[in-house]
Amino acid sequence: MNPAPDRPVADAVTGHWVDRHAPEAVRPYLRLARIERPIGWWLLLLPCWWSAALAAIAAGRPGPSLWHLALFLVGAVAMRGAGSTYNDIADRDLDARVERTRLRPLPSGRIRVRHALTFLVLQALIGLTVLLQFNRTAILVGIASLAPVAIYPFMKRVMPVPQAVLGLAFAWGALMGWVALFGRLDAPAYWLYAGAIAWVIGYDTIYAVQDIEDDEIAGIKSSARFFGTRVRLAVAGCFLACVLFIGLALSGAGAGPIGLAGLALFAGHLAWQVGRLDPRDGAEALRLFRSNRDAGLILFCGLTLDALWQGLM
Repeated sequence: MNPAPDRPVADAVTGHWVDRHAPEAVRPYLRLARIERPIGWWLLLLPCWWSAALAAIAAGRPGPSLWHLALFLVGAVAMRGAGSTYNDIADRDLDARVERTRLRPLPSGRIRVRHALTFLVLQALIGLTVLLQFNRTAILVGIASLAPVAIYPFMKRVMPVPQAVLGLAFAWGALMGWVALFGRLDAPAYWLYAGAIAWVIGYDTIYAVQDIEDDEIAGIKSSARFFGTRVRLAVAGCFLACVLFIGLALSGAGAGPIGLAGLALFAGHLAWQVGRLDPRDGAEALRLFRSNRDAGLILFCGLTLDALWQGLM
């Protein structure tokens, strides 16, 4: 198969440095790792940062560990890249039948499968190096995250709402910040994880709105297809569950008014997304999906300021 012309994929950030400055030989690998689509690693990272900040509140510390935040950042970029590479290897035939994904490096022929496998291993080794910096329990919890990651690509073939499995994987960081500090998992971490899962299902349903017609042709299952005309109501339900579960996490960890204010602002952002969502407008759906980085940062800032305030009192 002759490789397709070297063009950015449909939902890449316009004018990203990967497309403008990266050497042509390296560019397909950076795209395979989704470097030109940073929203993915942000959404993987934010539950880690939430968890680290929530743990700091519970421990009475004036903020999350900066070392842990840095490790989570490196780990999120590496493991998002590894997960995307694995997903594209598994989905290369399906991606070739969907307009938005057919220019990805594997279905377009710009990277061979064996080279993608080698790249996958290299990224996974970076992630493992990061994981080994934590305590033993955190290492075990981190390794356990590979189970939902491994099965997710295949759920799109058999499960009406595969976003539920994606939620299990992408929300895993909600456990990691807590266990990295305490060496154990407690109720607030589990509530935060439940909230993050609901958040992932909600925002990825928004993302899937872009592909409803192509997914139906290719036989790919998604929550957007499953909910159909009730997609806004379904997203609203997911976001409501997210806020309620995270509220329980904050209560259990002893969060104060600043943390609760951060949660309220986060909830307001999610409500704005539901109000703006139009199942017929794929471009707006992509913009709303990307806006979840800002929503997640709002919550993180609220939790961090709450930890700082309480830790200094």
